[in-house]
Amino acid sequence: MELSSIVPWGRSYGEYCRMFALSERDLEGHILGCGDGPASFNAELTQHGGRIMSVDPIYQFSTEEIRSRIQRVYPGMIAELARNKEQFYWTSFKDPGHLGSVRMSAMNRFLDDFEKGLEAGRYVEASLPELPFFDAEFDLALCSHLLFLYSEQIDAAQHIQALTEMCRVAKEVRIYPLLSLDGRVSQHVPGVLRYFNERDYIAELKPVAYQFQKGAMDMLVIRKKAL
Repeated sequence: MELSSIVPWGRSYGEYCRMFALSERDLEGHILGCGDGPASFNAELTQHGGRIMSVDPIYQFSTEEIRSRIQRVYPGMIAELARNKEQFYWTSFKDPGHLGSVRMSAMNRFLDDFEKGLEAGRYVEASLPELPFFDAEFDLALCSHLLFLYSEQIDAAQHIQALTEMCRVAKEVRIYPLLSLDGRVSQHVPGVLRYFNERDYIAELKPVAYQFQKGAMDMLVIRKKAL
């Protein structure tokens, strides 16, 4: 993977908690973040005493390489948000500039933690649909702004393959958002729900308190059926 093909954009601990409706009990479990990129959730949860591992192909690069790439793409991301302001609720964030400062703060928190986290094994260079972990190693696996968002690039079979792998390594899987890049609910959602509910899983949509992108009100939750 070329770093030039990556658009790093990291979210904060608070955003993760709202996007995935994370309870205190959830945060006490062993958590896996898939495609976490430069989010600060790992760094902040670790500081709070939590147990977490993050996987992303961007972790093959150095701190300074990632920092440089963030600085390169940041102005374009803010400009794009400004052009598409009507697609978002500006309540948690006042405007694109405010959002940008929050995201940059989260990414800087990640960068400050990255080398230490690599040494501790909290950041792992890997990507779906192959995860280097044991079966049921985690209590909860999360994936933010990857699956469903890139529905044109990741087809239905690849979604099912990735989600099946997440279900292998974690007791419960949560995905947010369910919208594709065009702002509509991904065409893969109905098929994914049907696929897992026809097997040994319960797959359902659950509302979340996080309100930023219009229409992104639910997360997908998948867990094994009780024996």
